[in-house]
Amino acid sequence: MSHAIEGKWALVTGASSGLGVHFGHELARRKANLVLVARREDRLRELADELRAKHEVETDIVPMDLGTDDAPLALHRLMGERGHDIDVLVNNAGFGLHGADRTIAWDRVRAMIQLDIVTLVHLTRLFRDDMIARGRGRILQVASIGAYQPCPNYAAYAAAKAFVASYGEALAHELHGTGVSCTVLSPGVTATEFFDASGQGDRLTTFQRRSMMQPEDVARIGIEAMLAGRPAVVPGFMNTLNAWMARVIPRRMATAIAGKSTGTGA
Repeated sequence: MSHAIEGKWALVTGASSGLGVHFGHELARRKANLVLVARREDRLRELADELRAKHEVETDIVPMDLGTDDAPLALHRLMGERGHDIDVLVNNAGFGLHGADRTIAWDRVRAMIQLDIVTLVHLTRLFRDDMIARGRGRILQVASIGAYQPCPNYAAYAAAKAFVASYGEALAHELHGTGVSCTVLSPGVTATEFFDASGQGDRLTTFQRRSMMQPEDVARIGIEAMLAGRPAVVPGFMNTLNAWMARVIPRRMATAIAGKSTGTGA
């Protein structure tokens, strides 16, 4: 289904590192034009130049902090001013916080919720309505395997991603018949800068190290699922198995297992 997005504009948030970079490559490989959004302008320019040279697509960059109240509206307005009809929205921007909830400052938790939930929902609503009006579009919401059970040591982050997963799958159902689809991608442990940003650093558990996937594989699986119109996908056999187990074993047990797999947060 690559032809469905060839020559169309795709917008990727959090595009300066990690999965965002690889979403950019996957979409450009399918000949989609790219709008890359993140805070770090130098990285955005480097990626835009690389995608344009390697895949012969158009690229545009928007250096912007999406973690502010007015950012989604400003970004949406800017796309109109630049004449970009966004047919693919990849809501990838976000971060996690590792540690016992009582040890994490409220301003950090609030900033995470703003970016991981509020910005994601606002961007989705703005670009979704444009897509429906045109009768076509794809939305990819990046959640997490942590969405499938309460997750000690990542309590607020996993809860935020549970919101993303529930919201995205509900939208997938609501959008039937509109020409627009919504897909939720729930990665497990991925070899990105996530753990440095979360505060866990290199203190990964044995489970985390053994289940780690490469970001290019996760991005490919996510884009393929999005183009196929699937409502949800969990990449990797081990992650899929863990997500299934979390739904069939007692919730208290699933929570305890999740806590051990993410390490001490004290």
